[in-house]
Amino acid sequence: MDDNPSSQRNPDPVNPAARPSIEPRITEIARIGLVGLFAYWSFTLIAPFAIILIWAAILAVALYPAYAALSAILGHRPRVAALVITMLGLLVIVAPLAAIAISFAEGIQVVLARLNDRSLLISAPPDSIRSFPLIGERIYSVWSMASDNLEAVLQQIKPSLLQAGSKALGKIASIGADLLSFVVSVLVAGFLFGSGARLANSAQGFASRMGGDRGVGFLQLAAATIRNVARGVIGVALLQAFLCVLILSLFKVPAPGAIAFVVLILCIIQIGPALVLLPVIVWAWTSMEFGMAALFTILLIPLLIIDNVMKPILVARGLSTPTLVILLGVLGGTLSYGLIGLFLGPIVLSVFHSLLLIWMNTDTVGSEGLRLGASRLPNPT
Repeated sequence: MDDNPSSQRNPDPVNPAARPSIEPRITEIARIGLVGLFAYWSFTLIAPFAIILIWAAILAVALYPAYAALSAILGHRPRVAALVITMLGLLVIVAPLAAIAISFAEGIQVVLARLNDRSLLISAPPDSIRSFPLIGERIYSVWSMASDNLEAVLQQIKPSLLQAGSKALGKIASIGADLLSFVVSVLVAGFLFGSGARLANSAQGFASRMGGDRGVGFLQLAAATIRNVARGVIGVALLQAFLCVLILSLFKVPAPGAIAFVVLILCIIQIGPALVLLPVIVWAWTSMEFGMAALFTILLIPLLIIDNVMKPILVARGLSTPTLVILLGVLGGTLSYGLIGLFLGPIVLSVFHSLLLIWMNTDTVGSEGLRLGASRLPNPT
């Protein structure tokens, strides 16, 4: 036996049989290329539906605990539970839209009727408008003209109104398409509930294949983050919108459904309800009696600060990821990718944060998985 390592590393340059064959390498490259081709082909086929599928997966993961609990309450009837959850999801989307459409249609009818009978009058502007820097005189001039002859002003700004109207219609059409895709995502998520355990097993098998126990831990971290964001951001936003429409309806504020829906959207995209509720409070003080306006303001103030208290607690509950990382992911994801970034942002930052901990050889993340508290994927058993 030759103990010379150089003779083992270097094949005999004279004997062709001793040279390494290139055929296995070509075969391996061909296999990788074939898999890549089919992966690319499959991606192009599902790309038009990617947003719908991503939303459906997010909704299925976020609502699976509610689906499992409801199924147990109904006597282990998963189909009925999936139908109820789907109907409730559609109701949450359709009901505010219907309220907005009805309020908008009623407002347009009132304005058109008052324009036809010439009863739509605009009061004269106050002199304090002129003191506004740069635009004060211009606003005062247009306001005065509108108070004297509204029809002349409308004819003068008609081209600008038509241009703004066409842009507004384009935005409304885009929003309508997004809402339609979201409705389809809710329906697809309803079909995913029944096969949740099987899909969870497949996802865990893929994660284990890619990263072992840590890969499964990252998958559980993603699922826990989705549920926490759903509770802490969307759940709190729904609570704020519900309380808002309730308070506005009690005080007979015009278009409470439309205002509450705008509050819901502003809370979800992390702007907050103050942009809408503060003008409503100002309107209340100018149109209500002192006692009613004070009570109205006292009831609305908690809506302005409730998300600042509840959101950090619910978002980071049960996760080892710091609250700041989750909140940065929520804000950055929403600004970068829109509403879907609300979930993708914290997931990406949470997984990257855990990867950094592993790379730095800390004891925060172990080989048996990540610390996730009670957050777990569906158990197939």
